[in-house]
Amino acid sequence: MTGSEPLNQSDEDLEAIELRTLAHYEQNAESFWAGTQHHDVSQNIAAFLQALPKDRALDILDFGCGPGRDLATFKALGHHPTGLDGSLSFCQMAQTHSACPTLHQQFLNLDLDEASFDGIFANASLFHIPSLELPRILKQLHKTLRPGGILFSSNPRGESEGWQGARYGHYMQLETMQGFLEQAGFAVIHHYYRPEGLPRELQPWLAMVSRKS
Repeated sequence: MTGSEPLNQSDEDLEAIELRTLAHYEQNAESFWAGTQHHDVSQNIAAFLQALPKDRALDILDFGCGPGRDLATFKALGHHPTGLDGSLSFCQMAQTHSACPTLHQQFLNLDLDEASFDGIFANASLFHIPSLELPRILKQLHKTLRPGGILFSSNPRGESEGWQGARYGHYMQLETMQGFLEQAGFAVIHHYYRPEGLPRELQPWLAMVSRKS
């Protein structure tokens, strides 16, 4: 993160933060797909599914699904994934690439039914939510999970919040993120750092598997 800015607590400013970040993704949707479609996130998918039932197809919400890479993987594994993204371009691309249903919803304005999903896969997405709103959003995700449901999150780790170019990010270390999750009613059952097999200083990503308490 190149810098840190204090958050204004007005709804208007929070909305502007989200819209500016989404505008960046809209303007770069095709290049984002080209640059990420072959990223290997198999470790994250395996950690997520390992914590869930193995005897049936699962209803999965891919929170911040982007152009649909992971939706296609979950579908190929026999599950029933639904995508969600604030970028309309990403939603359209995700439906094309995965043939899965996709919800066009901004993270700060979610409309999700209670107890609708067995698991939520939030890969590289939650860190775009300003810290002032993260407790509320996590509680909404908690409600849309079924009893014992799993939330997977993977985010850049650090101790800063602010703009990096045209994207807003809130970078947290393990203890801080765990605190947010527990406050929302989750119990962290597993965590690890990525990329796998490198020294900790070369592992910028924190992955966490949490269960709905």
